[in-house]
Formats: sequence, C-alpha cells, structure tokens
Amino acid sequence: MSDRFSSHRRTMAPRIQLEKAAWLWVQTVRPEEIRLEHIELAYRINLQACKRGTCRRNCKGNPNCLVGIGEQAWLGEIDENTFHNIDDPNSERRDKNTFVGLTNLGATCYVNTFLQVWFHNLELRRSLYQCHNSRAEEHNSESEYVPQSICEHLQYLFALLQNSNRKYIDPSSLVKALGLDTGQQQDAQEFSKLFLSLLEDTLTKQKSPNLQNVIQQQFCGQFSYATMCNQCGRSSALPSRFYELELNIQGHKNLTECVTEFLEEEKLDGENRYFCESCQSKQNATRRIRLHSLPPTLNLQLMRFVFDRQTGHKKKLNTFISFPEQLDMGLFLEGQQQDQTSVYELSAVLIHRGISAYSGHYIAHVKDARTGDWYKFNDEEIEKMEGKKLQLGIEEDIAETVKSQARKPKCSKGYHCSRNAYMLVYKVQEEPTFLQRLVDQDNHKFEEWCSEMVDMRKLSVDKGKAKHEEVKELYELLPAKDGERYEFIPTNWLKKWLDDSTATKEIDSSSFLCAHGKLHPDKVGDSKRVSLKAADLLYERYGGGPRLDDLSLCRECVSQRCRVLRLKNQLNEDYKEISSLVKRTLSGEGYWVGKASLRSWRQLALDQLEEDDHETKLSSSQTNGKGPANEAKQETFNEDIVCSHGALSILETERKLVSAEVWTKLREYFPKAPEFTPTHEACQQCLALEQEVKDNEAVSKMMALDQKNQLLNLFNEKNRPTLTKWPQGIDVLYVVPLFFVEEWRKFIRRPTKSSPVSNVGNTLLLCPHGGFMFTYESLITLLWPSEWEVVSRLFIVDQPISIHLSCVNVATHLIHACVCVSWCVFVCSDLCWECRESYLFQQQKDLREYTQATIYIRKVIEDKRVVKEAAPELTASSSEAEEEREEPPKVEGLKDPYFCQDGTKRLKLSNDGEESAAAEPETYMSKLDGIRRSTRHRKLRGEKALIVSANQTLKELKIQIMHAFSVAPFDQNLSIDGKILSDDAATLGSLGVIPESIICLKVPDYVCLMFKGSCLLVDYFVFGHAH
Repeated sequence: MSDRFSSHRRTMAPRIQLEKAAWLWVQTVRPEEIRLEHIELAYRINLQACKRGTCRRNCKGNPNCLVGIGEQAWLGEIDENTFHNIDDPNSERRDKNTFVGLTNLGATCYVNTFLQVWFHNLELRRSLYQCHNSRAEEHNSESEYVPQSICEHLQYLFALLQNSNRKYIDPSSLVKALGLDTGQQQDAQEFSKLFLSLLEDTLTKQKSPNLQNVIQQQFCGQFSYATMCNQCGRSSALPSRFYELELNIQGHKNLTECVTEFLEEEKLDGENRYFCESCQSKQNATRRIRLHSLPPTLNLQLMRFVFDRQTGHKKKLNTFISFPEQLDMGLFLEGQQQDQTSVYELSAVLIHRGISAYSGHYIAHVKDARTGDWYKFNDEEIEKMEGKKLQLGIEEDIAETVKSQARKPKCSKGYHCSRNAYMLVYKVQEEPTFLQRLVDQDNHKFEEWCSEMVDMRKLSVDKGKAKHEEVKELYELLPAKDGERYEFIPTNWLKKWLDDSTATKEIDSSSFLCAHGKLHPDKVGDSKRVSLKAADLLYERYGGGPRLDDLSLCRECVSQRCRVLRLKNQLNEDYKEISSLVKRTLSGEGYWVGKASLRSWRQLALDQLEEDDHETKLSSSQTNGKGPANEAKQETFNEDIVCSHGALSILETERKLVSAEVWTKLREYFPKAPEFTPTHEACQQCLALEQEVKDNEAVSKMMALDQKNQLLNLFNEKNRPTLTKWPQGIDVLYVVPLFFVEEWRKFIRRPTKSSPVSNVGNTLLLCPHGGFMFTYESLITLLWPSEWEVVSRLFIVDQPISIHLSCVNVATHLIHACVCVSWCVFVCSDLCWECRESYLFQQQKDLREYTQATIYIRKVIEDKRVVKEAAPELTASSSEAEEEREEPPKVEGLKDPYFCQDGTKRLKLSNDGEESAAAEPETYMSKLDGIRRSTRHRKLRGEKALIVSANQTLKELKIQIMHAFSVAPFDQNLSIDGKILSDDAATLGSLGVIPESIICLKVPDYVCLMFKGSCLLVDYFVFGHAH
C-alpha cells in the first residue's frame, strides 16, 4: 500500500488522484484499526516536497509543495521602481522658457485654443490684469482662492498660464462658470462670439473707462451697409460695428478673394427690392459693405462649417485657402485716415482636424509676440516650431488621402495654405502684485505635492526592500523537515503575503476546522505544511489563528471517512444479498420496513453516505448531521411507516416484515432509522382518528339521503315552477341563489367528499339599497312553498325572498322571453331598477372590453356546413364527463326560450320560415336520457378557436382567419347571429363579438378547391394585389 502511494507521490499526480491515493488504505483497514500512520497518509504528511524548476504551478493537492505561490518575484535582484506605481512628480513640472498647456476636460479642446490665443494678446492680458479684484487682493494665503466673475476667472487663468510651475493647468473652474458641457463639442466660432460678448459685458462694470472699452479697442472695427437706389440714385448708409469678419470660402482659393466677395455689391431686385425714401416705393437697388476702420486685432472667421440643405445638417468644407503672413487691408478700406495703419501680421491660426462638422479636434498655432517664435498648442502638449516659422504641413497631412495630397496647391513665399484653418488672427504691430501672490500660492501647492509624491515613492521603496529581505529570510525556513514539528498555513494567505499589491492581513484558519475543532482532512489541499519556526515568525509578525500543528490531525474525521468509504465499496454486494433475503417468506420475529424505503434503500444509502462524507465540513458551531441542511431533508430510511405522531403507521399494506439479518445490514447504512418489531402496536391516535372519519362519513351519507328524499324534485330538476307559465292555485313562489342549489347537489352526490351546506345566502341577491336586482335567468332558483318549508327547516336562511302574483296580463321585461306576467318582490323594497340596470350595463361593458378572449370560427360552403353538428369534439375532461353522467336529466325550458315546459323541442323560425343557421348550434341537445346539457362549448370538427381582443379590427381578424383556414380576406363572408360583418375598420367590440362567440365563415366552392392543401396564393392576393 505504501509503495503504491509512493508511486503517486513520485509522479506528482493531479489533485483528484492525490485525494484518492491518500485513502487507498481504507480497503484493508477497519475504522477501529486506524493508527497514526493511516492518519498521516490521509493528511498527506509524507508527500515529497517539490523543488524549484520542477513545477510550472503550485501543486494544490500537496501540502508540502511551496513552489509557484508567488515567491519568484522576491528571490532575485529587484529594481526599486517595482516597489511603487508613483510617477516622477517632476514630469509634471514646467520647463524653462516654455508655455503652460491646458487640460482637455473631454470635449473642450475648442475652448483651450481660444484661451491660448487670447492669452497671447498682450494688450488684452495687460488690461485684464488691471481689473479691480478686491477678493484676490484681500485673499488669505491659508485658504484656496476661488474666482467668482468671468473676469476674475480669466484674470487668474492668465496669471497661471504666465507664471505657473506646472506643465499644464486645469481650466475646469472657468468652464463650469461658463456652463459648458464638457462631454459635448460646441460650435467653436459661435463660442468665440458669445465669450467676447460676455467678457465685454463684464468689463463694462469696471470703473476705469479704458477697461470698460478694452474689447472694443482690441477687436472692434467699423463698417456700413451702403444701399443705392437704381431709380433716383439716392444712397443711404447704415453704420455698424464688427468684432470679426465672416468670410465665405466656397469657390475661392485665397484670402484676398474671400475678402473681395465679402465687400462686393449685392443686387436687390424682385421680392428683395429696397424701399427708397425719396421714391416712396420699392425700387431695384445695389448694396455693399464699406470698411471704415479696422481693430488692432483682426479676427477673420473662415466659414468652413456650413448648412447643407440636402441633408439638413452642417458639413465641413475642406477647401484649401491660401493666406499671407502679412496682410494689407488698405486696398479694402474707404476713407482711411492717415494715422491708421492697415498692414497686419499673422499672429494665430486655429485648426480643426477632422472631416465632420460635429467631431474632430481643435489646436492653435500662436506666435509669441515677444520673441516671434511660433508654438503649436494641443491641450496639455505644447510644441515649439523651428526657425520661427509657421508649419502647418503635419496638420494638413492628417486624415488625407494620397489623391487629395497630390492636389494640394503650392504656396508662394510668405504664404500658407490650409484646408483645416477656420480662424485667422492678424495683429498690427506687465502684471500686478496681487496676482503674482496668487500664482506663488499655487506654485507652493505644486511644490508640496511634488515633495509628498517623492516621500511616498521613498516609503514604498523602503517597504518593498524590507519585504524583500523578509521573504528571502522566511522562504528558506518554510519547508518542514522530517521528524520536526510543523504547522499548516492557508495557501491563499501565503499567496497574498507574497503579493505586494494587497495588504497582508492576519492569518485566518477558522474555515479549515472540522466539527471536532481540528484540521479537516479535505482542507489539506488548500494549506501548506511549514516548519514550526517559520510559523512562529509569521504569527508573531501578522497574528491570527487558530494555529493548526501536528497535534491537529483529526482521528474522528479519518475514522468517519474510513467507515463511509468502506460502506460505499460494499454497497453493491449488500444490495444483491438483501434483495435475495427479502424474497424469503418470513413468519414470527423480524422487523417492519416500509415498502417504499425497501424499494429505494440503495439510493437512500448512497445519499446518506454522501451526506456523512460531507457533514464534517460544517463549522464547529453545528453538530454532526444536525445542521440546517439535514433538517430540511425529510426523506430518510423507514420514515414512510412513521405516522405524524411518531408511532407505527396503521397502514399495514405499506410495510413488510424482514429478517433480523436484513435489518442488521440496513442498520449499518441507517443507524438512526426508526425500528419497529411485530410486537409494536400501531398508533392509537391514528386509529381513533380513522374511526372518527368513518363515523363522520356515515353521518354525512345519512344526512345527504334524508335531504335528497325531502327535496327529490329539486335534486332531479323535475316539476320546477316557472314564471313563463305561473302554476294554478299557487299565489307565492320562493327564491334561493342558484349557487346554493349547485353546492347542495354536489354534497348530495358525494357526501363523503363534499362539505354539507348549512346556509342559504339570499343577501347576495340584494343590492346595497336592499332591493332585488337579479332575474330568474341569471343567478336564482324558484322553489315551491312546500320545498321552501323544508329548506327553512333544514338550513339557516339569512333573508327570505318571495314572489307574489299581483295581477295578470301586465307586460314586463324582467324575463328575456317577454311573457305577460307581473310579479313583485317583498323584502325590504321592490325590484331595484337602478342597480339592475347598472349591473347589466357593467356586464355588457365587460363583454365589450376584453383582451385575449376565445372565439370560434365555423366554416360554411354555400350555406352547407362542412362538418355535421351532431359530431362535437370531446373537449370536456374525463372528470367533467363523469359528472355529467351522474347528474339526472335537466329540463332547460326555463332558460331556453326554444323549449316548452314539458321538455319538447321547439325551433325558432326566421321570417321566411327556414331554420336560423346562427341559432341552430345553440339548440343542439341530446335526448333527455340521463345526460345533462353541458355549459362547456363543444367545438365541432373543422371549427377553430382564435384568440382575439375587443379593440382588434375586423381586418386583423380576417388576417388570422386567413392563416387558420387558408382563405384570403376578400373571399371571407363573416356573420354572427345572422348579422353580416363587413366593416373592416370596425373593432370586434363594436360589432358585437363577445368572448365564446361563434362566427360563421362562408367560402365559395372555387376558393376551397384553390386553397386545398396549399396557401401559397394567399400571400399574393393579400399583400401583392390591392383588392
């Protein structure tokens, strides 16, 4: 046995094979013969430890394998940078003689480009610095400065862009103050207009006139709309201001062409004629824009984003436009003053990269006014151009095809060409102490953050080095040597200890305990056996418990597992032997065993052994076999002959007497099974209850027979009074609910299975006002005075209701048959018409407002039924059919207007004397030979049921019929109760189709032949041909 186990040990079998190998000894060792060597085999104490390099991953079934638990990362030389994930804070520091970038908050790159352009406008920046800001001047450096107005935000942002130590800053406070959605890209040109307008409005609140007009002074120019009448030659001018010129680029190649088109004459004629004040009428005229003055900073908007009338959306024009580094606007000015300069230098180009007007990326090329160097501002990234020249080549190459690159025009010296530039900025060619203090405060925070990051990096490195030394020291001590004491440590804890990404918690071995407070044998594969010295050091540094040493091997669990495994092995042999023994005839002594238990004892035994095999996995807070999972499982051996009182069941047919030999073998598998010998008495309580039930059944039978004899005609529905023909010599009839009579008949037919009826609930027939609200046709049954006397004596009547004959030949509409009789109700009041009408109205409403109801379609060919009505389908269940056979004949003359009182059938005739086809199915009834008429719909052969709703149209119903009968909608002639259904747009509710309705479908003969066996043409006629 040990050699076989050593073979498994040398081959390092997988976990399942190691599990089986650990228990091979149970085949030859009984539970009472277990020694220490068997316990150590079960706990795999002597398995060979794996060496580094022999295992690719840790052997889970081997508690001595300490390879592959995370030690590889610690046993060699380690770079200290692996001990932290903190970037060098100096990478966030701004380099000397560079500009500061702006963080893109999601889709705010267009905002960043304009902020950089405005920041490099020295006059605007200088003016903003001069704005009065008492909050900033009085700010305490111990708290964080939070700007309020737009001017304060821009002032603080420009100061940070100028003097911050950071490589880039976060503009979120300004973006939030502007109310911009950081996740949605806005129209960049519209944003420029709105922001300058908002800034101008904010600056007007400053006290200094120079500050109030700074936007106008920097960006505002003058032009006028000059209109000349073609009739009289009168000219009028409308002066206006502009902050930017919007230039159309479609059809143009260079900036000069765009400006020329902007200023060219426009003809006003047709509906767009001009009203001339001199002529006092609308006249043809010409209009043009005249430039009078230009601002120091000239913003030229290139209209790249235009509205496409065909698609209804904006689109981007990818037209190449050439623009100069120096722009002479003197050619376009009218009335230019001598001191006004008109030569501009290019100072900024705003680029949109992308082919769509609704997406893409914005960057800015800006010229430093002090040095003349060009910079590309791309959010956080800033790139200085070489040679103090603007370079747009890289931007123009992005998302370009080879073909489009070949068509790119050549630019002359001093000119640039772009298909992505959407705004050009041309320009004509110090900060306050309180702002510097705010910038110094922000720089101080940045330096503190850098110092903190350096300290954290050093702390992580020191911690990592200490852990490195600890692992190298302890890992050498972990393997337990032969003959020395040892302990078990959870494998997961060791892995987390060697994983530097998680904090090491205390050692928790509580889940490894068996019900006896020792190490569970099944948990050996999830733990590692380490030396006592290593365990002492680990518990000393990390704490935890309970500690599981060499004295924690559980003999009780090993013995239990040994017993279970041995019983599993001998189960098949015992089954064959017991099956043979129980066939022998037995008399005298033995033991009672439930027949159900005897039939399934092998499966029960297998389940019990599996349960016993795992019950020690329960925590020590639960006792063996008594946990909640076992309590929920009720089916155990021999419990089928135990009654609810815990004694032997009185059902002798459910148990079998077996020999003591059989019982002894069964007890090995079910030691807790209930035991009963032939001398055991059956449960006395159950016997008394059985006798009581028999006595009660006898009383119920006698009661039912007595009531049936006294009310025989009511039970058999013979000689019943009716309002259609008032009985002679009788002045009064009595009313009881139909429900009472039906329940009473059930009790008479099955007195042992149904409860006796004790009350007559006539109050159910009364409305809230105390009046009577039901007619005979609905929920009531009429009684003779003699029957009423018996009912009053046998049952408790809560409210007597009687009908008295008051006069004859007075027409009433209480009965649908419209017979001539009048009757009055004497309870608390007369018939309550209000509640009666309300009840009928609600009944009709329910019939008109249904969903998912069943109707029946009967197919008719040229007024001849396809299927004989005398052959209904057997749709009723067997129990219902049995109930029908048991009931005596029932005369329906009181309910069916087509039957006389004596039960003879009388057909309703139509106007022409023929039988009504629609009424015919309703008159079908078997001869009164003991079978009552069923209320269930009897579906005929060929008839089909459809599920419909009240709000469904007739056209939709025809589509359903088409799929059911393969008849096109235009060949369907539908009728209900003789009424033709023709309005396809009408709903079924409005056409009077109610649940359980029968609709006749008439189909011409040729249609039946056409669609017999195939409905391929239906789709053509319905969907391909307009009928």
